[in-house]
Amino acid sequence: MSALDAVRSVRFFSTILCLFIWFSGCAGLTGQEPLRVSVAGIEPLAGAGLEMRFNVKLRVQNPNDAPVAYSGVSLNLDLNDQSFASGVSDQSGVVPRFGETVIEVPLTIPAFAAVRQAFAFAGGVQAGGVPYVIHGRLAGGIGGGVRFVDKGTLSLPANSMMGP
Repeated sequence: MSALDAVRSVRFFSTILCLFIWFSGCAGLTGQEPLRVSVAGIEPLAGAGLEMRFNVKLRVQNPNDAPVAYSGVSLNLDLNDQSFASGVSDQSGVVPRFGETVIEVPLTIPAFAAVRQAFAFAGGVQAGGVPYVIHGRLAGGIGGGVRFVDKGTLSLPANSMMGP
């Protein structure tokens, strides 16, 4: 490889890198608000072995002027700052501009995660409830998709642990 070829290769890759950085920066400058995601429902599914499975329905709201197309969904659920469950779906669709849609994702809870949380509950549930975080991504588009986060606290009824 000659010195001239090396210079051309460096220029080519530098140009590609600059374009990539420029396009990434443009996405952040559009003023897009994050998607609003909340759990709309949970239904039990048949599990295998000791694992538990649920069909989680997510309500996704798009507060922006452009629709969000997606071609897959991934989801992780943390309880008490520990990984608890995860799921994926190849569902595709569009969240309309200034609109909403419900997306279903099968969620798997491994046996060890359930046991770990059971011990945490037995050790005493926090006074305010159990903190949760849902991390997810709607796949698709030029940037690889749209990420979302939902945080909150699961409150357990006081008499559920104490009996009637």
